[in-house]
Parts: sequence; C-alpha cells; structure tokens
Amino acid sequence: MSCFQTIQDYGLRSIGIGERLLPKESITLCEQFTLIGSGMIWNIYYGVIALATGFFLATALAVAKGSNRRIFRKPAEWFIFLFRGSPLFIQFFFAYFLFLNLKGTHPFFGPFTAAWLGALVVLFLNTAAYSGEIFYGALRSIPKGDVEAADAYGMTGWSRFRRIIWPTMLRLAWPAYTNEAIFLFHATTLVYFSSFPAWRQKGDSLYYARYFADKTFNPFIPYPILAFYFILLTLLIIGFFGLINKRLNRHLPTERRAKTRGLPNLLR
Repeated sequence: MSCFQTIQDYGLRSIGIGERLLPKESITLCEQFTLIGSGMIWNIYYGVIALATGFFLATALAVAKGSNRRIFRKPAEWFIFLFRGSPLFIQFFFAYFLFLNLKGTHPFFGPFTAAWLGALVVLFLNTAAYSGEIFYGALRSIPKGDVEAADAYGMTGWSRFRRIIWPTMLRLAWPAYTNEAIFLFHATTLVYFSSFPAWRQKGDSLYYARYFADKTFNPFIPYPILAFYFILLTLLIIGFFGLINKRLNRHLPTERRAKTRGLPNLLR
C-alpha cells in the first residue's frame, strides 16, 4: 500500500471516515504519521472550542472578580480558586462521574459522558478560570490615566468598558494569554487518560501513539511523531496570536509593543 493510499484510508479515521480496522502487522512510518495526525483533529477540536468559549467566560470572571459588589466578586473568586487549585486530571475524573450520575436522572446528560462533550466542558471551565485570573491581573494594571481620560470624554458604563477598558485589558494580558492557549492545546492530551471513553476507537493523537507503541514495542517512533505535531501546532498558535497582538498594539510605538513569546507555563 502506497503512502498516498494510506492517507486516503486513514487520514480522517478519527472522525469516522475511512478504514475502520487499525493496522496490526507490518506497521509503516506513513501509517503512524497519518493516524496520529488524524487524531490531532480531536486535539484541535478540544482546544479551539474550549478556548473560544472560555474567552468570554474568562472576561466575565475578570470583571466580576474586580467588582465592588460581593455578590459578583465572591462566586468569581471561588470559581477561579477551585479550577486553578485542583489538577486538571482530577477535574476530568469528578466531572465524568458527575455526568454519569446525572445521566441516570435525565437522558439529556447522556452525551456529557462522552469525551467529545464532557471533556470539552471540563477544558472550557479550566481555561476560563486560568484566563480569568490573567484578565483580572491585566484589569488591575490598566493605567488610571486611561480611565480618567474616558471619564473626561463623558464615557460611562458599557461604552467606557468596550472602547477603553476591555481593549487595554486584552493588550496587557495577551502575551500571558498566549501561553495559556499553548498550555490548553497541550492539556488536551490528558483527555486520553481521563475517564471519558473514546467513541468507537475514534481517539485523539495520544490514543493512536499509544496504540502504535504497544503494537510495535517501540515508543521512540510514535511519541516523537506526536511531539512533532504539537510543536507545529504551537508554532501556528504563536503566529496567530502574534498577529492579534500586533493588532492590539498597533497604536503604540514599536519599542513599546509587548511581544508574544511562546514560553511554557512551567509552574502549572
């Protein structure tokens, strides 16, 4: 079988398109690259959806935590503390059994016991908590002069937040938020180890890397391939977020623009 035929057969297997049976004998390098790359579709799905939806919740959490009203501030503080204070793997574990128990009460919760939705919810809440703390720190770092200038122009409420506070908050938080985005995509590999089952062997990239490591008794080929794909993904994230960073800082002199750096979050 040629490599082109392998790509046709297995390129979209992780989403149910193509060959159903996995290769078991005479496993080639092309098959490993193709199937691990196919599994990356799920990692990208988890990362993109969780990041896109978590961004808005993170903004709301940051504003709520910075509020003078206790009714808004305390729930945001406890939410951020809970999801930042507990390991992501434990969150997967408890969420699965919570959804499993809720499934017995109402069929609505049935899909939440599957990885494509249940694990996504956990990643969404987790990244919202970390990003909310990043945005909160940026919110507190907004120069008072910017807010006073907005007041002088007669801006109040939503108008001041939309035109002054929110853009400045994003500009200050964006380098750190880029690192959170990188970590989130890397954290999607934990879905494989969570309690959420892969539906009909349609797993993520680590699922296929582990499969090839078990079948070939050689982990030094599939795992470096997996790392290679994530390095490429990280470069794409840095490039994309760098373009947004330039857009956010377009009004500043070149020497004052905050640069996006793809530094790993080693403390997490």
